[in-house]
Amino acid sequence: MTNAPLPDGAMQPSSRVFIAGHRGLVGSAICRRLTGAGYDRLLLRTSRELDLTERSAVWEFFRDQRPEYVVLAAAKVGGIHANSKYPVDFIRDNLLIQSNAIDACYEFGVKRLLFLGSSCIYPRLCPQPIREEYLLTGPLEPTNRPYAVAKIAGIEQCWAYNRQYGTKFLAAMPTNLYGPEDNFDLANSHVLPALLRKIATAKATAAAQVEVWGTGTPRREFLYSDDLAEACVFLLQLPAEKLETLLQEDFPPLINIGTGEDIGIRELAELIGRLLEYTGELTFNTAQPDGTPQKLLDVRRMRALGWTARTGLEDGIRRTYAAARDKLQKL
Repeated sequence: MTNAPLPDGAMQPSSRVFIAGHRGLVGSAICRRLTGAGYDRLLLRTSRELDLTERSAVWEFFRDQRPEYVVLAAAKVGGIHANSKYPVDFIRDNLLIQSNAIDACYEFGVKRLLFLGSSCIYPRLCPQPIREEYLLTGPLEPTNRPYAVAKIAGIEQCWAYNRQYGTKFLAAMPTNLYGPEDNFDLANSHVLPALLRKIATAKATAAAQVEVWGTGTPRREFLYSDDLAEACVFLLQLPAEKLETLLQEDFPPLINIGTGEDIGIRELAELIGRLLEYTGELTFNTAQPDGTPQKLLDVRRMRALGWTARTGLEDGIRRTYAAARDKLQKL
């Protein structure tokens, strides 16, 4: 990042910045990015220190700490298994977190809010690549609909505040994420960390086979967590006039963040196997759900603003495995 003066309205190194969810995959990457750039007034709270589902606690925190910029990366997240097993938790907890934090951002005069969602907000059978205007144009993927509905509500809440009160609330929708601080619990992790753990374990135990859920035919796009962190900081530092182009009254304040490239699940498993030098067999359990056939984001709006992802998938997997190797060995 540059040391040149930032434009008016943009987040500055001296700004008070609240990173909600700072210990998660996204939040931790954003903290590393900001700390490395000289931001020394980060406001950080664990879920035990600040329960975002409790409105009175959120109000007290915002009143006392007065954050100027907020990144709402806190959420209840998980893969197909967790979404299917705990639908109430996914819709209830995320609605509470979002509503409390977004309301507080308005009530206490936050200059800019960056609300982070997920590409699962888009219809299951979207044209590819997925453009922002495809939101609410068709049925959602059933396996994660409660989570998706909650995130769509968050986008609508940001949009409503912008229209009614002139706030600067922006919703960023990243594609599938992965990175060093990922969740490798097979009960609720996403596909890439789940495969990384399965294959790492199979190699360590000399297992002859690794089971992959589904047919292996769905295609997914993957973004390295540090690239997302860079994109988030980039958006928070946008000049006011560029931000305004994303906050039009007749369209949700929504922008996709991804790489613009995808890969089949079978090819992904084979790539991880090759990178980890696993020589066993991959088997596909077709009794398990595939989820959405393809999710590839159209990222032309981010590229037009001047940002492009820099970490290739192979390099990102190598870096993730190198950083998480000790953690994987203990699981």
